[in-house]
Amino acid sequence: MPHVEDALPATAVDFTGRDEELGSLLTALAPIGAGHAQVPVTAVAGLGGVGKTALAVRAARTARERGWFPGGALFVDCHGYDETPAGPEQLLEALLRALGVAAAHVPGTLDERAGLYRSVLAERARSSGRVLIVVDNASHPGQVRPLLPGHTVHRVLVTSRDTMPQLGAHLLHLDILRPEVARDLLHSALRTAVPADRRVLDDPGATGRLCELCGRLPLALQIAAALLISDPGKPVAELVSELADSATLLDHLDDGERGVRAAFDLSYRRLGPEPARLFRLLALAPGSETSDEAITVLCGAGALPRRELNVLIRAHLVAPGSVRGCWTLHDLVRAYALDQVSRQETLRQEAAQARARLLARYQRRAEAADWYLQARAGRPPTAGFRGREDALSWLERERTGLISAALWAADPAHARAGLGLALCLHGYLSWQRYFDDAVSVFRCAAETADALHDGLSAGKALNCLGLALRNNRRIEEAVVAHAQACEIHGERGDRLGEGKSWDMLGLSLTEARMFDDAIAAHERARELVHACGERQAEASTLNNLGRVLFKLGRFDESVVTLTRAREMFRSVGDRFREATATNNLGRAFRKTGLLEEALAAHTTARAVFEELGNRERVATAWNDFGAALSALDRSDEAVEAHLLAVREYQNLGDRHRQAVAGNDLGITLWRAGRREEARDEHLRALRLFRELADPHGEGDTLVHLAAVEGTEQLGEAGNR
Repeated sequence: MPHVEDALPATAVDFTGRDEELGSLLTALAPIGAGHAQVPVTAVAGLGGVGKTALAVRAARTARERGWFPGGALFVDCHGYDETPAGPEQLLEALLRALGVAAAHVPGTLDERAGLYRSVLAERARSSGRVLIVVDNASHPGQVRPLLPGHTVHRVLVTSRDTMPQLGAHLLHLDILRPEVARDLLHSALRTAVPADRRVLDDPGATGRLCELCGRLPLALQIAAALLISDPGKPVAELVSELADSATLLDHLDDGERGVRAAFDLSYRRLGPEPARLFRLLALAPGSETSDEAITVLCGAGALPRRELNVLIRAHLVAPGSVRGCWTLHDLVRAYALDQVSRQETLRQEAAQARARLLARYQRRAEAADWYLQARAGRPPTAGFRGREDALSWLERERTGLISAALWAADPAHARAGLGLALCLHGYLSWQRYFDDAVSVFRCAAETADALHDGLSAGKALNCLGLALRNNRRIEEAVVAHAQACEIHGERGDRLGEGKSWDMLGLSLTEARMFDDAIAAHERARELVHACGERQAEASTLNNLGRVLFKLGRFDESVVTLTRAREMFRSVGDRFREATATNNLGRAFRKTGLLEEALAAHTTARAVFEELGNRERVATAWNDFGAALSALDRSDEAVEAHLLAVREYQNLGDRHRQAVAGNDLGITLWRAGRREEARDEHLRALRLFRELADPHGEGDTLVHLAAVEGTEQLGEAGNR
């Protein structure tokens, strides 16, 4: 797991000059007591390629070396000028992970993530001291605001091509390099590669002209240096002559970004046919980084084109990504390559074919990986993975690419394939609790399916969207999505699809506390799927109906219904859902006085969930086990079981279930005469429900608190 102390990128080897700007930044970052006003945010603004990131990293590392930020330094790239900039949710997830929070522990919503981020930083301030957060390549204040720490001791350093006065930041406008500094940058780059290289010193006139042709932008100068390094016999004057012949450069010398384009153009023309093709294809890849596997597929090759890739790396057109085997292109480099593709029909056709290949590959692999996650009965595993862990590892490694490629469904040229990939990702995104990604993917998929007049896929996508929304506690939106799916499948005459949609609608109606409507939805679902002879789907309707009956206090009916559901799941070999029904049945046993049977049911279910690696269900089984132990007056064991559940929900970032389990723990503590501890647990649950804007959970918790205070009789345990 990365640590905050390790998060800064390496300082650029050829960083030179900028002494005045570096001093200004260090003055802004210096700790209180240095004789200047403290401003929590410092922003560096300027043209793309002007060296904002290099300056910010140098300043951050210098500040760290001086001991100004003992709590460490964070770095996050906003990709603000990509076609799809990183949202604040993604940025907060990256920062939380850099702070040591595991992916499974990151909350679902923006507000929750921001709250946890501020809390972790506040704790860091108390335990270790000031932290510096470098927010690179931001394009809008909305990307930055959620990343601002609540604790006043920390500092934020932002880089952007745009000035953002809305942040109230200390502003530093970074201009192009002075002529002598630009010459020093070229000389430093050449001497780093070959210490004896004197070409810059031997022809100062040509060097000065080269610096001017490059607009004295660091990025353009670095590319020019790479061209000279790659051809040790080329005099600087010869490169100047080549650049001077570029009409694009001459037309845009006053525009730093277009000057960079001209330098890219020269670099591109020097590539051989195969490296040039790889360069264009790399720009097509989804996500911010591209794996070796994706590169191979984009090229239509049997193996990674290593030689061509090395050519691009040496030309500074491609850089290593965050992990071994992944590669990245700078924003401007990618834009340049995509512009090249757009200029010729043959290249546009090649690009469409490459993306189609990658989509097909991703869909095949995602389908194969999904088998190991779903473990559906009656289906043999698909070749391609050694087992479940291997499949999950691949999905995690390709996650950003898979999600971005699924969003290609919005492009009519890739609508069908993108839609197919999206529908393959449902199990993975749900299993790993990537509900933000799921909402984006399935909203796009639903819109695409509608545009394609594909009712079957539209219904599936809407149901996937509804489940993601429900898990993000956006219950009303989830109800709407499932209702739309019911309508679509009903109009198509798809009785099975309609039945499954009614069943999922019932789940969301249950979460909305619309219990009578939920019962009607599950009964309608059962009627439809029974007519289709689908026993697994019918078992699901019975299980979900049994849950609603339990919540309504109709416990005897719940036992009967859940027993049937369990037996039907067993008959079709669905162990996961059989365990789910078994755990639900344990709750109903407890309420009908069958306490030993309840303990046995929760124990059986938990063993299956542990075997299958579903941590959320394991926590649920522990919490229900605790409730049964409490009913048997085995208080100490019950408290321990509830605590296991609360901690696991907290680790998973499931704040709603954490609050529910916290209330159950409070009830057990109250029954054991531990009133103060019970009160503390209910207060924690109350805070969580209020943060989640859950009035039902808040109301139930207030009832429990009243019971603890002795003003009211204790109510039913739990809000499950």
